[in-house]
Amino acid sequence: MFEAADIREYRGHKVVDADGDRIGDLEAVYVDTSTDQPSFGTVSLGGLLGGRRLAFVPFDGATVGPDYVKVAYSKTLVKEAPSIDTDGELLVEDEPAVFSHYGKDPGAGTGRRLARR
Repeated sequence: MFEAADIREYRGHKVVDADGDRIGDLEAVYVDTSTDQPSFGTVSLGGLLGGRRLAFVPFDGATVGPDYVKVAYSKTLVKEAPSIDTDGELLVEDEPAVFSHYGKDPGAGTGRRLARR
């Protein structure tokens, strides 16, 4: 379970890895559709030639500080995670890749597991 009372209040704040290295900024919160609890977030990353994308990172093991969210995953792992365009959306058929990237069970079935809040 994520420790922040309302993680949505941290949108726009920096996201750092366990070593304190800045990864990017928290753009959106995705909840688990079965529990309505925060499960993943998207981190705004700068790309080559100035392009931006949103990479997914799990909130398990995350903590918050006054102006940051610290995730339990390395900067490198997050930057290699499945991503969407800044104006894109996560398609249901792409969800298993998000879970699998972090060694998480994507679950059975074909229904949506993550919803943006």
